[in-house]
Amino acid sequence: MTSPRFPEPPPSIPATSLADVDAAVQRVHGRKDAWVKVGIPERIALLERLIDSVVAEAAAWARTLSKLKGIDESSPLHGEDWIAGPCVTARNLRQLVAALKEGGQPKPPKLTQRPDGQWVAEVLPWSLFDKLAFTGWKGTVWLEPGKAPTQGRIYREVQTHGKLALVLSAGNVTSIGPMDVLYKLFAENEVVVMKMNPVNEVGGPHIERAFAALVQAGYLAVVYGGGDIGKHLTDHPLVDTIHITGSDRTHDAIIWGGTPEEQDKNKRAGTPRLQKPISSELGCVTPVLVLPGPWSDKDIARQADQIAGMVTQNGSFNCNAAKVVVTWRGWPLRDKLLGALEEALRRAPARKAYYPGAQQRYKNFLEKYPNHRILGPTGEGIVPWTLLPGVAPKRGEYALTNEAFCGVLADCTLEAADESAYLDAVLSFANDDCWGTLSCMVMVHPETEQKYAAKFDHLIANLRYGGIAVNGWAGGVYGMCQTTWGAYPGHTLEDIQSGRGVVHNTLLFDHPQKSVLQYPWNLQPKAVWAASHKSLRDVGPALLASEAYPGFTKLPRLVLAALRG
Repeated sequence: MTSPRFPEPPPSIPATSLADVDAAVQRVHGRKDAWVKVGIPERIALLERLIDSVVAEAAAWARTLSKLKGIDESSPLHGEDWIAGPCVTARNLRQLVAALKEGGQPKPPKLTQRPDGQWVAEVLPWSLFDKLAFTGWKGTVWLEPGKAPTQGRIYREVQTHGKLALVLSAGNVTSIGPMDVLYKLFAENEVVVMKMNPVNEVGGPHIERAFAALVQAGYLAVVYGGGDIGKHLTDHPLVDTIHITGSDRTHDAIIWGGTPEEQDKNKRAGTPRLQKPISSELGCVTPVLVLPGPWSDKDIARQADQIAGMVTQNGSFNCNAAKVVVTWRGWPLRDKLLGALEEALRRAPARKAYYPGAQQRYKNFLEKYPNHRILGPTGEGIVPWTLLPGVAPKRGEYALTNEAFCGVLADCTLEAADESAYLDAVLSFANDDCWGTLSCMVMVHPETEQKYAAKFDHLIANLRYGGIAVNGWAGGVYGMCQTTWGAYPGHTLEDIQSGRGVVHNTLLFDHPQKSVLQYPWNLQPKAVWAASHKSLRDVGPALLASEAYPGFTKLPRLVLAALRG
């Protein structure tokens, strides 16, 4: 197969000088006490201005990011950068408006208490728009055991002094940084200096224009540069708190020291190099847990297309990209599903490996697994979709403890006496053998869910992941925004794995543990992350219009675009 030609990327952004970085920090620091005094009506007005400016900037924003990733504007894949950038940002803004209109303590549609006393809040569907646009989707936020379902702490308590947060933005998805900024401002009452990641810094000017109301008011500054600028900011005496989206290695360099030797020494002594509060989202070896059941041929084709898309979306440069598909040895349809998955990956368009280090990480995996199967086209600038068959399901296995962050998918088969025993085995495997706790996916036929209702409930309740998607991709847990996004609680600074803290959480729960998003088994229209989706380029702008300004007149355009997928 011929290697595709990719469009030229946009020119890079010059690093901000240290003098200008310091001036930005000083300027925003000077507004921190003013921000905590800004009342709810003024905050709502700010958010509504941001919605307008995000919509105005959306087309240029998506165009720039597609060029960076080697995607032509005429390609259906161009829609990915509409959806993953301005669309979810606008959704987050709109939901914050709704939350603040209820005083920062919006009443969830449903609040229940499990037999063990744990509170679970149903948060999706939240509105009539959600019910119509996301028919059959159900999202819940589970609160930490022993904690009451309180909300909106900063809107219940009087604050007179603010804080300055540093947000170190992600290099893969340009909505991550802006939405982290929104959480710092509207959920934690902190003004923000955000440093763009050098990988996708070209998105920074679009974010500055989209968030101009915050920049002009002095509550946000955006700066550019590499690790030297990052270190200058993390160590800056005026920076009170830090939030990072990236790798555990970057986190450890910030907190424990710049070299492995310094990190080990400081970890053993319990003496962090930096003692500022830090929250983080740091990735995961994300498993897809396939539960056996009476899948039809159509089920197999549809779910294989979904799982393939969980791998290929954004070139697999996602912290929630599928990295391990897990099946039961005794399931008669196992080979059929894996065959359909291979075929779906073969058909998926090749992507530019735009993220630094992808080729070396890919090479490392190929060396570890010489029986790998290359399923997509190869060529300059490409990491082809590649399956690693027969990966041993054991703790310490390379593919289960190293996040590939490229187009690699491991196939793990679990032994179990029967279906019921497999549900126990898959829980232990996911919790104990896969590195990280950010998110996972569970694929379950309705008859299986009904047959093993108690066991399935036990599985969902006991999976130690911050985001759990049932019959779909965990990208939806990220994008719905009522759901929380972040690692499962409990990681220490010494063993940070997927990080600490949450973002999004637009119902402003004070003590979230995890979020669960359940999709319909037969998701219609086709999931926007499905590998074979043909109309994303039209879905993106239609979805933005509906998310920014919901109304019945917007839905026909969205539905028609989605049905062409």
